[in-house]
Amino acid sequence: MSTVRPDRGDEVPAARVARARYNRILRFAGWNLAVTWFFELALPRIGLVKIAERTRTRRMQKFARKFHVLAVDLGGLMIKVGQFMSSRLDVLPPEITKELEGLQDEVPAVPFELIRRLAEAELGVPLSEAFAWVDETPVAAASLGQAHRARLGPLDAADTGLDAVVLKVQRPGIDEIVRVDLAALRKVGGWLSHVRLVYSRVDAPALVEEFAATSLEEIDYLHEARSSVQFAEIFANDARVNVPEIVWERSTRRVLTLEDVTAIKITDHEALVAAGIDPAEVAPVFAAVMFDQLFTTGFFHADPHPGNIFVTPRVTGTGSLPLAGAVPVAGAAAAASGAQGDATDAAVEHPFTLTFIDFGMMGMVPPSTRAGLRKMLIAAASRDGKGLVDAARNLGVLLPSADTSELERAMTQLFARFGGMGFAELREVDPREFREFAVQFGDVVRALPFQLPENFLLIIRAMSLTSGVASALDPAFNLWDSVEPYAQRLIREERGNVVQDVARQAAESARVALRLPGRLDSLATQFEEGTLSVQSPAIEKRVARLERSIGRVVSAIVFAALLVAGTVLRGDDVVFGTVLMAVSVVPLLHALFSGRRGR
Repeated sequence: MSTVRPDRGDEVPAARVARARYNRILRFAGWNLAVTWFFELALPRIGLVKIAERTRTRRMQKFARKFHVLAVDLGGLMIKVGQFMSSRLDVLPPEITKELEGLQDEVPAVPFELIRRLAEAELGVPLSEAFAWVDETPVAAASLGQAHRARLGPLDAADTGLDAVVLKVQRPGIDEIVRVDLAALRKVGGWLSHVRLVYSRVDAPALVEEFAATSLEEIDYLHEARSSVQFAEIFANDARVNVPEIVWERSTRRVLTLEDVTAIKITDHEALVAAGIDPAEVAPVFAAVMFDQLFTTGFFHADPHPGNIFVTPRVTGTGSLPLAGAVPVAGAAAAASGAQGDATDAAVEHPFTLTFIDFGMMGMVPPSTRAGLRKMLIAAASRDGKGLVDAARNLGVLLPSADTSELERAMTQLFARFGGMGFAELREVDPREFREFAVQFGDVVRALPFQLPENFLLIIRAMSLTSGVASALDPAFNLWDSVEPYAQRLIREERGNVVQDVARQAAESARVALRLPGRLDSLATQFEEGTLSVQSPAIEKRVARLERSIGRVVSAIVFAALLVAGTVLRGDDVVFGTVLMAVSVVPLLHALFSGRRGR
């Protein structure tokens, strides 16, 4: 689709197609927003809430079916929106996610002649000169591009050490399609910004802009290539992860050539079993790898749906495991060599490697957000309802003004009843029990000022897909079994940061303590001589600050005494020493935070 210019008569049809696409998206969104408003807001106000509840599942199924048709027909970013909804196995009922899950693989292919034309224009040479062979049948067709297997020519193969590659080419006209789709989504975001139920919890226009930035990066294959290299460097010594190599000489903004690492699709149960791999063993390894990206490295794959992750059987010294239903991979040797990394790595215990592809959608977690996510994970693993609510507040999900006492009680009871259950166990719980819980705390939750902070869209997507893939691998998968040991590791890592914080606070308290006598003596002298200038209310703030400083010094001294005593005694009496060290947290918190009140 060419760029629309009104002075070019031959491009008028392209403008009409773009306008029709734009209007179709808006009509679909407008109609469904109106239906949702009528059933979810209007009917409850006139006492007909039961009608809304009774028809909700049927309405959502109907919406999913219609959106499925729209997405497949239009392609482009509509596919991405549908894929996001299909990944919400933890929120949406299976009837809805099942209706949309085909969007991962259902995108129709572009005729190869159009792909050839674009690729040759980008590379500047005929495909027959750039490659020894290109398969005209695509191995995968996605919403923004499609991939074909190929073999490098002799010179390129000698330079790169690769033979089998995948040629990834953008869909012709995708730039214009993305432009139109983003314009429509921005319009819908503007509508939502006027709906109180939405704007009180999320900045819809900002969310659309975040999605737009990600989408524009995704259609820049050089950006994807750089992200792939960065991801590979992060996991270079991790035997669990494999990443395809990039053939830079045959890559441009619209064409990407990379190592063919095709193996077993992560959710292909039959192929995994045939290769001697237990799908239930893959789930916790995949979850742990995603945890590392989100909570440790801060650079994460934001589109880990089943089509973007392969399970590659590990090559051993006595031969290789059978690779049923898959093409032999050039990356298997690289995966095997990765096993020589960290001996403590979890992947050493498993006969497979997780191979990630498609790095067009990547996310960055800022250090402050990553710290909040780590605290949230630790609180969840500890079944600490109050800690989880505090972490949500620190992340900005809850506004500082929120009264969370009832929510803390709700989360504590939620953990007590459902905290240790896997997805399969949760499905077996009597639905009436969930309804009773929802009725008991629903009003409290709805009354709280929740909001979706910026840069959270990709985090939520990655978390949702991780949850969905893990439960697809093993219906009995218990997320807590993966969270708890990971959280314990995070706690151990956090100790070093705590020691540094304590040292800084102790130094600050020592400086305050050294200056305090002189400051008090000077203040008393001025008072006796009658030279003390009293300014109200400034003097009250200074006195209050001075009192807090004294209190913090005392708390710091008490903390240091308890901590040192606990450390010394722990060698002889583990229990008593640990208790003293734990109790020392109370004066520590007072020393750290009491001075912040009233500033």
